[in-house]
Amino acid sequence: MRRGRWRTTGSALARVIVVWAVSTLTLLALAGLLPDFRLRSGDDDSLTQIGLTAAWGAGAFGLLSALVWPLLVRALLLVPALVLGLLVFFLNGSLLLIALSLIPSGGGEAEPETAVVVAAVMSAVASATSTALAVRDDGAYRRRLYRLAARRRGRGGRGGPGTAAPGVLMLQLDGVGYEALRHAAGSGVMPTVAGRLGGSHRLTSWRTDWSSQTGASQLGILHGSAFDVPAFRWYEKDTGEVVVCNRPTSAAELQRRAIARTGDGGLLTLDGAGRGNLFSGGADQLALVLSVSARRGRANRSRAGYFAYFSDPANAVRTALSFAAEVVREVGQSLRARLRAEQPRVARGGLYPLIRAFATVVERDVVVAAVIGDMLAGRTAIYADLVGYDEVAHHSGPRSRDTDQVLARIDRSLALLARVAEHAPREYRIVLLSDHGQSPGETFLARYGLTLKDLVRAGCGLPVSRRAGRTHSGAEARAAVLAALHRPVEEGEQAHPVRGPDPVVLASGNLGLISFPDVPGRATREQIERAHPALLATLANHPGVGFLLVDGEVLGPGGAVARLDEPGAAQELLAPFGPGAVEAVRRTDGFPHVADIMVNSAYDPLTGTVHAFEEQIGSHGGLGGEQGHAFLMWPTVLSPPSADGGDGGELVGAEAVHRVLRRWLREGDGPQVPLQDPRPEAASSGVFPSATVPGQDENR
Repeated sequence: MRRGRWRTTGSALARVIVVWAVSTLTLLALAGLLPDFRLRSGDDDSLTQIGLTAAWGAGAFGLLSALVWPLLVRALLLVPALVLGLLVFFLNGSLLLIALSLIPSGGGEAEPETAVVVAAVMSAVASATSTALAVRDDGAYRRRLYRLAARRRGRGGRGGPGTAAPGVLMLQLDGVGYEALRHAAGSGVMPTVAGRLGGSHRLTSWRTDWSSQTGASQLGILHGSAFDVPAFRWYEKDTGEVVVCNRPTSAAELQRRAIARTGDGGLLTLDGAGRGNLFSGGADQLALVLSVSARRGRANRSRAGYFAYFSDPANAVRTALSFAAEVVREVGQSLRARLRAEQPRVARGGLYPLIRAFATVVERDVVVAAVIGDMLAGRTAIYADLVGYDEVAHHSGPRSRDTDQVLARIDRSLALLARVAEHAPREYRIVLLSDHGQSPGETFLARYGLTLKDLVRAGCGLPVSRRAGRTHSGAEARAAVLAALHRPVEEGEQAHPVRGPDPVVLASGNLGLISFPDVPGRATREQIERAHPALLATLANHPGVGFLLVDGEVLGPGGAVARLDEPGAAQELLAPFGPGAVEAVRRTDGFPHVADIMVNSAYDPLTGTVHAFEEQIGSHGGLGGEQGHAFLMWPTVLSPPSADGGDGGELVGAEAVHRVLRRWLREGDGPQVPLQDPRPEAASSGVFPSATVPGQDENR
């Protein structure tokens, strides 16, 4: 044993020496290439002395990075996330200047901006060299992973591999529909997924509610209730507020309502971790979770993942370079689409390239790093959302070369997580799933030259602007960027419309919602026709509209009317929108906050296209096409999901998916029942504490 310990120590020392030597050579090369960076050693400028100076500087910089850097990052966690990412470079440059000043008998000289560049290159090279050496030495790589796991677990670790019951890692590929995943796996875009489907895993589809969007689906999956979530955004007359699923305050309220309805904290209540989600699921370990991002101070634990990620300066360098490359890639792809006059097409300028890069690079990197830490810490249940595909599909279309590239990078992340799972202190059963799909199609504005709001105002006899406006996209990535910057998602009149006779018109993909603030409660068809005689006919007979829901009645073109409380009456009218459409519409009709008029766009079953009321050529939120068919991919060691219910083998609704996932957690001897806080104030706040299990990190 002593011989093995000496061998391990010698191997570690050898790696340190190699990294030091490579860093020294890098410093010498940069001194030769950059005019504002020089190495000197007093009056003796011989090659030997300069080399010793470089070695001293590289060693001092490495030591400062190892000892000081984690403390600096932890101290700066209260600044906005994107600002922290930028500060990384300046702080790293400052450490290099300090390291140069520590060189005896001379030192080095560098302009501040040059020091930033030198420090970034040094960190990247040192990290790459260290990782390459560790990977080549499988034992060293495993020990490195276990050291990270030990830091995550604290002193009361759970032990080595095989000593704990299997955990469940649930990875949500946001917006990836059932058919989209099958296509990506079959065409070679996602080889990791294809390999698992060929052996260890099985795949099925599940049908979303009418509100086929992340807010409703993820709330149902994590908290077991998607009740009273009629769309991505809707107007509530009792408060005069527009609820938006990706606004932090709204997400916190929706989570509170779900907990009050179900009586438990969520899927992740016992020893769980939530990463990159809209809702916490009751997890104690959180990173980039929107429902808690509005909190300030220690109550906001959603930023914990930033310390874990940015504590290594090389991570910031690598992510920044990938971020810049993604911005350039988006600009090039957008320019190519314009030059080729591709149709359909939406505007992709402004801040969108930055938002896309944040979703596909920054969020992905931080979430994946947090999940790696969770697995190495041996957490029982982990749920993480990767949003990159959904964001790009909105602007490039769900079946484009742009989205294929995003899926390929997600697949590489899945492969990385699978490799890390092999070194975790417990076995992990990896479940892949999505919250909805995407349906392609030209926007309502592009096809008909006016927005839904313009059409509603015309039907009400109200003035319509001669210049067609735009309904901005409400994708989750934009909210994540604003939350990272501590900026509001939607405020002012957008969040609190002025009460009056003018209708409030909102969009959720190809689902539109119309509310009349001056009408108490839900408006009846008679009230609407009395106040605006032409409105319902104008909407129902428009070629871009599929059907309307008005107070228990479904209205279609040509005066077609069907009551939902009459069995089979609406079946023919809603048949083009697929099986289960009547049940989905009837369920939404019973929500307390359903809009006075719900508008579903037209759907072409032959092409699978819809018309989004937002600026999206890949959309979701209503009925029609692939948007309503998400996927669930599970290891064969778990019981088939269809055993939990479903129509013809297909799971129906996010709440059914929640029940399946909860059963799978029990099958691994994981959480048996959700932990509940007996205090009434806990239910009203939407916060349920996690169970304390041996080795759980309670200091977050």
